[in-house]
Amino acid sequence: MRLARRFLALAALPAAGALAAPELAPLFRDHAVLQSGKPVPVWGSALAGEHVSVSFAGQVVGATAAADGRWTVVLAALEASPTGSELAATGKGRAVARDVVVGEVWLCAGGENMGAAMGGADARAAVHPLIRQFSVGLQASSAPLEKAQGDWMLWEPKTAGRFSAVGYSFASEVQARLSVPVGIVVSACADAPIEGWMSPQALGGPPAAGAADPRAPCAIFNGMIHPLLPYAIRGAIWYQGEADVGRAREYAARFPAMITAWRSHFGQGDFPFLWVQLEGSRAAARPRAGSWAEFREAQSQALSLPSTGQAVAIDLGSPGGLTPAQRREAGRRLALIAKANAYSIDDDCSGPAYSGMEIAGPSIRVHFRFAGQGLTAAGRPLQSFEVAGADRVFHAAVAAIDGDTVVVSAAAVKLPVAVRYAWADSPDANLFNGVGLPAAPFRSDGW
Repeated sequence: MRLARRFLALAALPAAGALAAPELAPLFRDHAVLQSGKPVPVWGSALAGEHVSVSFAGQVVGATAAADGRWTVVLAALEASPTGSELAATGKGRAVARDVVVGEVWLCAGGENMGAAMGGADARAAVHPLIRQFSVGLQASSAPLEKAQGDWMLWEPKTAGRFSAVGYSFASEVQARLSVPVGIVVSACADAPIEGWMSPQALGGPPAAGAADPRAPCAIFNGMIHPLLPYAIRGAIWYQGEADVGRAREYAARFPAMITAWRSHFGQGDFPFLWVQLEGSRAAARPRAGSWAEFREAQSQALSLPSTGQAVAIDLGSPGGLTPAQRREAGRRLALIAKANAYSIDDDCSGPAYSGMEIAGPSIRVHFRFAGQGLTAAGRPLQSFEVAGADRVFHAAVAAIDGDTVVVSAAAVKLPVAVRYAWADSPDANLFNGVGLPAAPFRSDGW
């Protein structure tokens, strides 16, 4: 009887090997995608003082777990490979991730539109093992967390509907052009303002202690970005802002600060950071009229940072929000910019962008960059142009395309001094270039 009790007590204890087995961080699980062409940090946990060896693609690198159990190694730059290999961490035990490939990794972060899934329309999708997604579990925290929640999944019928529509469209465009694996790490939280995504460094100091509310300063950064550091990535795409409409001045300062801080935290230089400018708002309840236009302008100011790009979406949007097809189009436009910005692929990636104007009596001639293959008016005469005189009162204008310029005038304004285009919450914006990309909203004045 005494022997039986002793056996049961021993059976209830975990095996010594299980106690000592190192763990790989969740980002390094089955089907992971590692970034090619740059050093690749790999990390996890083990017993304090335990020596851990990481092996992958012929490399073996060791480290000793710190007092808190964390260990980190750095693999030398890897060549892209679609062939899955085993990534192993060996100490007193062994942790293994299978079918790990090397290619291009992009962080896809932001609000509801970034997180919105493909849905059931793609349930019959073919298996595409070279496109993979890691969905970061929603967690807000008042302190930085070390472990992300989530797993990698392949694009296949049973998972396709769970892929981010924006992220998948982006990844599929990049993969088709580069013919290498593409992994997207999707970190999305609806309704979180820009402050929630910012680190204390970006905000200029730690926020006041508070509950783990997604809207609290640093809460989403702590829970959904900090655990990803310092995963090797090619760049980031961003789709967020609805929660900040009406706060254009604050956003204009904080968005560039967030980008700069993220780059510092990841420690990989000025990696490409691309975003979607907010689409036309057709919501019934809106902040002060014109606040969406001001917000889009605030987003654009981050283009002053190096290696940034903006996908214009002013022609997208519907009363119930973006449709899946519109989200996929936003992802496609981001991919066009990525090809030019990150991969030096010389494709047309921008719609017409205001570059200056000339006043000619009662008219204003507007000049554009990126008028690739000419300017076009989609479906009808040009809409949403306005001009104002010295009284600063804007009037709807007649606009006509003349080569790579647009000539604008209004009968009510004899001597115009300023011009605006699509400067409204939900403008009827129909100026495109010859490759089908929309012109960005603009104003020539600073009023």
